[in-house]
Amino acid sequence: MHFHRLAKMAFLALTATRVATAFSAATLRSVGASSSSAASSSRRSLTNAAAVAFLDNRNRGASASTTAGRFLSQSAAAASTCTSSITALRQSTVVESELEKSLGVSHPAFDIISTDIVTEFGAYCTLYRHKQSGAELLSVSTDDDNKCFGITFRTPPTDSTGVPHILEHSVLCGSRKYKTKDPFVQLLQGSLQTFLNAFTYPDRTCYVVASQNTKDFYNLINVYADAVYHPRATSDPMVHAQEGWHLELEKIEEPLTYKGVVYNEMKGVYSSPDSLLQRDAQQSIFPDNTYGVDSGGSPVEIPNLSFEQFAEFHQKFYHPGNSRIFFAGDDDVANRLEIMDEYLKDFGPSPESKPASTIQWQKKTFDAPKKIRNPYPAGNDQPETHMIMMNWLVNDRPLTPVEEITVTILDHLLMGTSSSILYKTLMESGLGESITGGGLMSELMQGTFSAGLKGVKPEDADKVEELIMSTLQKVVEEGFTEDAIAASMNTIEFDMREFNTGSFPKGLSLMLGSMREWIYDRSPTDALRFEEPLAELKKSISESGSKVFQDMVKEFLLENTHRSTLEMFPSKTLEEEQLQEEKDRLAKIKESMSEEELQKIIDTTTELKKLQAAEDAPEARATIPSLELSDLKREVTEYPIAVSENEADTGVTVVRHELGSTSGIAYANLAVDVSGVATEDIPLLPLFTRMMLETGAGEYDSVALSRRIGTHTGGVSASALIAGVEVEGGTEGAVTSGEHFVTKLLITGKATSDKTDELFSIFDLILRDANLDAKSKIIEILKQAKSQKESTVQGSGHATSNARIRSRYNVVGYINEKMTGLSSLDVVKDLLDQAENDFPTLLARLENIRNTILEKSTCRDGMILDLTGDAAVFEKIQPSVENFLSKLPGDTNAEKLQDFYSEPHPWVKEIKEEMAANAPIADEGFIVPTQVSYVGKGGRLYDVDESVSGSTAVVSRFLGTGYMWDNIRVIGGAYGGFCQFNPRDGVFSFLSYRDPNLAGSIDVYDGAADALLASAADMENDPDALTTAIIGAIADMDGALSPDQKGSAQFKRWLTRESPEQRQKYRDEVLNTTPADFKAFAERLKALKDPSSAVVSSKAAFEDAAKAGKEFTLKNVM
Repeated sequence: MHFHRLAKMAFLALTATRVATAFSAATLRSVGASSSSAASSSRRSLTNAAAVAFLDNRNRGASASTTAGRFLSQSAAAASTCTSSITALRQSTVVESELEKSLGVSHPAFDIISTDIVTEFGAYCTLYRHKQSGAELLSVSTDDDNKCFGITFRTPPTDSTGVPHILEHSVLCGSRKYKTKDPFVQLLQGSLQTFLNAFTYPDRTCYVVASQNTKDFYNLINVYADAVYHPRATSDPMVHAQEGWHLELEKIEEPLTYKGVVYNEMKGVYSSPDSLLQRDAQQSIFPDNTYGVDSGGSPVEIPNLSFEQFAEFHQKFYHPGNSRIFFAGDDDVANRLEIMDEYLKDFGPSPESKPASTIQWQKKTFDAPKKIRNPYPAGNDQPETHMIMMNWLVNDRPLTPVEEITVTILDHLLMGTSSSILYKTLMESGLGESITGGGLMSELMQGTFSAGLKGVKPEDADKVEELIMSTLQKVVEEGFTEDAIAASMNTIEFDMREFNTGSFPKGLSLMLGSMREWIYDRSPTDALRFEEPLAELKKSISESGSKVFQDMVKEFLLENTHRSTLEMFPSKTLEEEQLQEEKDRLAKIKESMSEEELQKIIDTTTELKKLQAAEDAPEARATIPSLELSDLKREVTEYPIAVSENEADTGVTVVRHELGSTSGIAYANLAVDVSGVATEDIPLLPLFTRMMLETGAGEYDSVALSRRIGTHTGGVSASALIAGVEVEGGTEGAVTSGEHFVTKLLITGKATSDKTDELFSIFDLILRDANLDAKSKIIEILKQAKSQKESTVQGSGHATSNARIRSRYNVVGYINEKMTGLSSLDVVKDLLDQAENDFPTLLARLENIRNTILEKSTCRDGMILDLTGDAAVFEKIQPSVENFLSKLPGDTNAEKLQDFYSEPHPWVKEIKEEMAANAPIADEGFIVPTQVSYVGKGGRLYDVDESVSGSTAVVSRFLGTGYMWDNIRVIGGAYGGFCQFNPRDGVFSFLSYRDPNLAGSIDVYDGAADALLASAADMENDPDALTTAIIGAIADMDGALSPDQKGSAQFKRWLTRESPEQRQKYRDEVLNTTPADFKAFAERLKALKDPSSAVVSSKAAFEDAAKAGKEFTLKNVM
């Protein structure tokens, strides 16, 4: 996985968004939840289909909920004025005496460099150096059972051939001890990993694993350690050919083509205007060091990388002396050292390793700012709008800890929320449609700052730069208000103290934080501390107010001439020109070759495909360490729940989840029924929920509301929840008709227990009094939504395809697609037209939504307050709860709503009529400017009322991590191939990501059933393969959850009326899966009912597919 310019921020932001998908998939079979298999090519395995979200998310909009110290808090979304209670409660849970014993544990092969206690995170740290090899190892002991291990190498490239990225993919393709073609896949298929990944930064490469099972954890470590130090890839050119690039030719009369996983991945990246913008921006301000080239690789440059250069790069940079080894968790320190010594003792010293990988500073050398104009690929129907982004090199010297945390707070003040001054000024200017540039990026040795707009008219291009500079000038002259500073300070501080990483391993968050300094030969533990620099910053603010921020804006931005302004303009011929350039280049290569040379390429192509298709020998598979079924937990994990209907005669149901400790924080969800909303207004719900937080409420304008939330709470959000439910009287675990579901507006928030009055007051305020009469803000929101949705179609076409497929078979799927999928782009365009030309009508629709959901006679019957906390929290917040319930809108003796568990939802009739007209079973193709395809195909695997066994989770995952991985990724060269099955609606889908093929991938999908039948037969004589598949499915079900996730998971279980008995039955069926279940699944797949496809690709790719007999109903998206 390649980390682009802002990818660290996006990486953390993704953690927050993937959490919701992960827990719903693992605990419910409701809307969006599924038993699925993701075999994405970037060496990753995250819970279920959430994995693929990691592939290409670079939006700043999501806020990170994972923060390890000040350096991981760049997108924080929480705040508190009473953080001491969080700290005290966290520390009280740490068994300090036991952890202290882990400090300074000795081993004859290691010297102890230092010991340290990072009290902010209860982390007991010892830094070692291996005597023989020189490798450094940081051992972090915590009370966390989700153990984490990582090896990081400093890998600065000198060109854009993508050698560090290709090597990252390649080292996990077999090693000295582990003989299979792809041990990573075996681990993906059959371990209890909670994280399994690798990623390439512009200057380093990280390999990371995590597991809650100690035996499994050590298995993962052994495979990864052997892979990075002794990979097959450096002696087998076929690995470089498969993962990097190769020339492919099957018949001498055919044209040459380029193939390779990374090559095709980067073609997808370079098809994205946003990615091109970020790449060009970084390169524009780093002309003299390694950050000025693309470590991921440029498609034009990747074919210049020879196997010899590839192997040499590994030899140069993958010596243990250039590695940083990291452990975190509750496992034994002595075992950590013993395991690593087994690998490190094979190496002698390499005094040249670290000096050779030293990152050179980019000095601020620009006498005047640079202006750069480059094209981006645009569709024929796309508006002639530009993207403008200003970029600064922030520092050309190390920042002090106080400067680091100050610039982080400054970033939040400027760009952190929609009410931050620079963000707000740009969006309200009307000069563009949405923000681009993520503000501060400080994950590398040198920080950068970027800001700009997309959707800019050509004549307004210069105005964007002028506006940014004048806004910064205003900040320098006027400073920030006291309440703005308080809100941003509390937002960042709450996030750091809460340290809520969701199901993302806390150890990995600590590793990424420590690496921010350690990789540059500075202290890894200093990188995690924030108490002292935060106290210093607070003191400075108390003495001089905003001055510290004003001075920083002046020095780092306003008076800093080492900056660039990048203007990207649309080219409707760029995609065609790039394709033609590639064809011409390949034709020229072919013309220069003799017949013997061409035959050699044909032979190599045949050999590579033969190797890719070959099964690993039993003795090779036996080298991969594995678990036994006896290592698995047989019982479903249940979380506490207590339901109080009509609490205190208020008419409101209160659901409580009392956990052992939530560190003094109360987590709250208020669910309000929206079933009365007219069906034509359902697509307005995403706009309505955004307005609740972005247009102001009551006496508060948008800025004041944002600051109140930031100052007093840990964040507030609003969203629409649509969840399929178990039908009363029906067979639990059977496919439903899709007619029974609950629809809620969900307001979510968190605060320390002494601030819940404020939290509930904000809930009430935005529910009752959100400012809906905000024409200019609504237009701004809709323009931004339009831009973001267009980027999503182009960069995450797999999600677009999947949603489209599922919209054809199920009412809930149709509603979700209309609210968030490709159809929502048309909806947003229509709403934008209405906002601009007939605002009174739109306002009336929005007001009607609010009036309907707050209908006095019924609204309390549909209200649920869901709370998660510990005993002390619940005791302290009870008066606030009682006060909140008593003041909610509606009658306490409310009329009863319909029973959604026994009667069809009121939206069903009209939605079915819409589906008949708008969602026929058809093969659809959506044309966008791109060099890759996103190919989806699906259909009904189970009919309504058929029972679905838990074994389907095992089989579908096996299919995705086996057949799909081998044929879509390894042989086909796509960046990702996976499948998804939703037991609630019975719909199964195949998907590919950044795929060089279109027709060929559909052929692969069509061959899956036969391949699965063959696998079922093989499993009769291969019980180990079956065990591996079961273990992998259990891993998907047993991810680590944060306290708020545990509460949310149990709440949704209750809301959908899924019983504990059904959950246990499903798990038992997973554990008892047999080869016969594989055969039954394959036979169903072979007879897939009402199959249909949805593909996002280019016009040229659809034309080629038509020649291969694959016809689609086409639509130009942009």
